[in-house]
Amino acid sequence: MEIQEFIENFAAQFDDTDEALFTADTKFKELDEWSSLTALSIIAMVDDECDVIIKGNDILNSDTIQDLFNVVVKKQKK
Repeated sequence: MEIQEFIENFAAQFDDTDEALFTADTKFKELDEWSSLTALSIIAMVDDECDVIIKGNDILNSDTIQDLFNVVVKKQKK
């Protein structure tokens, strides 16, 4: 999966946030709509779309969408 597709899938987990706000550099935890439920949706999306299991700590340790994408890519290579 490429970063742009990841960003689109990531943005799809948000109902009220403008898609234009989502870039590789977006600090997703600073978005108004971010919540623990959104985090769970992101975990499920990564499992479904990338066939990778990420954990809460992976999200906690990521600041931007790019950071999280890098975690996913690294786990895909294992």
